[in-house]
Amino acid sequence: MLARHAEPIVAVATAPGRGAVGIVRVSGQRIDAVIEAVCGRPLAPRHASYLPFLGSDGETLDQGLALHFPAPNSYTGEEVLELQAHGGPVLLQLLLARCLEAGRGIGLRLASPGEFTERAFLNGKLDLAQAEAVADLIDASTEAAARSASRSLAGGFSTEIHQLRDELINLRMLVEATLDFPEEEIDFLEKANARGRIDAVAAKVDSVLSMARQGALLREGIKVVLAGQPNVGKSSLLNALAGAELAIVTPIAGTTRDKVSETIQIDGVPLHVIDTAGLRELGESGDEVERIGIARSWAEIEAADAVIFLHDLTRRGEPDYEAGDARIAERLQAHHAGSDRLLHVFNKADLLPADAALPDTDDEDAAVLQLSAATGAGLDALRRKLLELAGWHARPEGLFIARSRHVFALRRTREHLLEAQAQAALADAALDLLAEELRLAQNALGEITGEFSADDLLGEIFSRFCIGK
Repeated sequence: MLARHAEPIVAVATAPGRGAVGIVRVSGQRIDAVIEAVCGRPLAPRHASYLPFLGSDGETLDQGLALHFPAPNSYTGEEVLELQAHGGPVLLQLLLARCLEAGRGIGLRLASPGEFTERAFLNGKLDLAQAEAVADLIDASTEAAARSASRSLAGGFSTEIHQLRDELINLRMLVEATLDFPEEEIDFLEKANARGRIDAVAAKVDSVLSMARQGALLREGIKVVLAGQPNVGKSSLLNALAGAELAIVTPIAGTTRDKVSETIQIDGVPLHVIDTAGLRELGESGDEVERIGIARSWAEIEAADAVIFLHDLTRRGEPDYEAGDARIAERLQAHHAGSDRLLHVFNKADLLPADAALPDTDDEDAAVLQLSAATGAGLDALRRKLLELAGWHARPEGLFIARSRHVFALRRTREHLLEAQAQAALADAALDLLAEELRLAQNALGEITGEFSADDLLGEIFSRFCIGK
């Protein structure tokens, strides 16, 4: 543990601004001096005491609840003091300053972002996946994300990882013990069904990886970019999806000069929908502002999880319009918006006969839909298709939250298990190579719960927490 983790810390643990209640939290060893100075007397462990909070001159700063949690039975695993006062920003700063003054002799300092939760991790109160779930629960933008983060905080995700880790440990023990008996290694591995057990662990990793991908979608959402020529209805579609007038809609080409974004949710999954400037060729005399907007549009398209290529049904057959769509389609391929994340949407269906055929596209593998942003017809089908493109599969209760780094770690675990399966299938299997692949698979899993984590990774994770948590 770094030296700074031995220092007691204090911070305001509630959000900035005014509120009914505000909390100042102190954590560390030897904080009795702070308790005596601020509360005027010792506190009964794990009991809420209503009392005055005292300033350095003995005057009352406020009256509220004080709670003392002795180590190791606290959130951080250290001695913890919580002062629950009225939630005025000035008052909380006065209490914070009073605690720092009272704790000067023990080296009390302001906490860094996420340091309380980091100490909970370092003291074994939470593993790394649970610690991340604390921040995910705070940041959850949908009910489904909040419920899933709560399951991860309760250990749902960690339990799956620990079960996989235990299976890998048993396999490693089996293989490495066999290395001591080379004359019996083939029979020994066959009798222990090592190959079948590796296959079973690999199948379990696939299952957990699938759930982690879903959890990552719940946490991070899906970035959807609306692309197309001017006046095809991109802004109208954004407004229809959001249910609000977010973007200006006019018949003037180039109305949208910069991106307009909105986050909506579909089945609890956040969708970050971005309306971009209309894509068209500008001559040398073209509007420089619009030119910058178009360049930004292509940058957004390249980074998107899904791209809606919006077409105008009423302008089909116009040579200039068709040529413009062809240029956009060509550039979409060049910007890596392949068929797996490209959706052709034909807008303004309300202006055509009801029995009009769905138009063809040059990209036979891409999905095609027809709708009306003006009337809302076809929007439900679009929402379902967006979830499908993103890889979302509706699941029953029990899904846990996950992060991209968890998905990458599980993918590396799977890659090492594939190598282990290949070695185990050989008649003259190299057991040292098999043992090494199993070790690497276990290490990749350990990165998720923090058993194998570099200090710089921990710093990156906890620096994104809010102060006081």
